[in-house]
Amino acid sequence: MHTPWTDFREQMPVTQNWAYFDHAAVAPLCGPARSAISTWLVEASEQGDTCWPQWEQTAQQTRQTAAAMLGADAAEIAITPNTTAGLALVAEGFPWQSGDNVVTLENEFPSNLYPWMNLARQGVEARTVAVEQGRADVQRILDACDDRTRLISVSWVGYASGWRFTSADLRALVDGAHRRGALFLLDAIQGLGVFPLDVRQTGIDFLAADGHKWMLGPEGAGLFYLRREHLETLRPLGVGWNSVRQSHDFGRVELNLRETAERYEGGTRNMSGAIGLGASLQLLAGKGLTPQASPVAERVLELADDAHQRLTAAGAEMLSPHDGEHRSGILTFRLGDEDPAAQRRRCLDQGVVLSCRGGGLRISPHAYNNAADLDRLLAALQQPAS
Repeated sequence: MHTPWTDFREQMPVTQNWAYFDHAAVAPLCGPARSAISTWLVEASEQGDTCWPQWEQTAQQTRQTAAAMLGADAAEIAITPNTTAGLALVAEGFPWQSGDNVVTLENEFPSNLYPWMNLARQGVEARTVAVEQGRADVQRILDACDDRTRLISVSWVGYASGWRFTSADLRALVDGAHRRGALFLLDAIQGLGVFPLDVRQTGIDFLAADGHKWMLGPEGAGLFYLRREHLETLRPLGVGWNSVRQSHDFGRVELNLRETAERYEGGTRNMSGAIGLGASLQLLAGKGLTPQASPVAERVLELADDAHQRLTAAGAEMLSPHDGEHRSGILTFRLGDEDPAAQRRRCLDQGVVLSCRGGGLRISPHAYNNAADLDRLLAALQQPAS
């Protein structure tokens, strides 16, 4: 039976070799991204820069597609090398004063901790909020704020726990931050590409994500969103020829910064990455992903629920919560007493890809995965240790 998900699967070449459950780490490139990058490679090697105007047009379409996916304006989107680069634009560009603080979670991925810890030299405190059994608490985050809190920065989905803030949670965090005179930054890398997110409705001030996980794009091409009213809030970093309005008039040296987020793209972009990311975003949009709805998310949760039931029946101890609206495509578990790293190696030998995170094994299925992939996963996990 042909379904939208078998069509999706046909556009994922990795399925020819692997049962791939590692999208929360580095996802395989989708077929459209591979084709787009392959075309660029041929043009770049055979035509040189004569194709540059067309490449630039395609890269700008990537910006448009990303903006449409978020309910943003294209002027609010910068194409960045990765999530860390987007977080750094806020960490290094915000007008901090000694005595300010940032509130985040204790179980964040290091990229959403180190930038704030690095502000200690400026007298800025990084406050981390305790997380119990992987479940983040909105009120506990807000209670950690005071009149010197300038920013709340949290991950949409916990990289090890899989706990996801709902849209209502995000609105509550944003509203609570704004009432306290603070802004809100979302590290969206573990949700963007699957779950719907409307930056207008939620009121998010800043967002950072890379394309190499759930968006099925290449490494080195990510997205940064800032609400346009904050364009003058952040000190421009990495200013270069592409930061100014007269970007291609090299003889006119005047610091007229662009009135868009593109001012943060100071020099030559990762053109192949931007082109590949655009192709993968168009694939996901074609599967119904919008700011308000996502059949992709429904399919991912269906697969994650099935995996949760089958792992539990096999005797696995689930280390990450998998509760109601807070579910995501990430599941962390232990199965038996064997070292998770050894179990992972055995799975790889059986053609199954997963990670070690949070003290156990972590799987993260995407919408193109199917029941046969889950069968391979369970069979590989139940292989006796050699």
